[in-house]
Amino acid sequence: MAEQKVTKAPKAKVKESSVVKIETVRKDIQSKLGNKYQQDIIKALKKQFSFHNVMEVPKISKIVVNRGVGEATLDIKVLDKTMEELFLITHQKPLIRRATKSIANFKLRKGQPIGAMITLRGVRMYAFLEKLIDVALPRIRDFKGLNPNSFDGRGNYTFGLKEQLIFPEIDYNKVDKVRGMNVSIITTAKNDESAKALLEAFGFPFRK
Repeated sequence: MAEQKVTKAPKAKVKESSVVKIETVRKDIQSKLGNKYQQDIIKALKKQFSFHNVMEVPKISKIVVNRGVGEATLDIKVLDKTMEELFLITHQKPLIRRATKSIANFKLRKGQPIGAMITLRGVRMYAFLEKLIDVALPRIRDFKGLNPNSFDGRGNYTFGLKEQLIFPEIDYNKVDKVRGMNVSIITTAKNDESAKALLEAFGFPFRK
């Protein structure tokens, strides 16, 4: 019998024009928020806290998005779905978080995947920040503002989102289960007071 040749399916190609368009939008967002920080926020915070040097003015250094999925120990497809959703929301490939030790009571073995996380900086950080403030948070049902007491004492702010559906990239018909995530805003502020003022200047809606 003659040997049959196996033809590999061609790899999907991303249109160059689409990539350029996305990058242009991201740069515009960075430019918008970057200009706001440089032209307005620095000046306002310097006056409010009597900073003598521009380098003393706090800034957002990175944003960390993470989701724990304990169910992944029983069904790896849950982790696949989490990876897909976080990628759609942040436009960056997530890293898998694994258990650092075994816990017999939870049938957890060291090295098993238990979640996913993403660290955003630069263009992607500003793009996520813009979307979070202007689109996602206002879509939360009965939203009354973020908890102003969730700072960690070192100028960083962490809060939880109960569902992924507040992000426009998530298709309701493709969601197998409502899952939330934690968002950590890491700043260079030396205290919570100046960190809160920084986030308010960017437009974070804190509860009164």
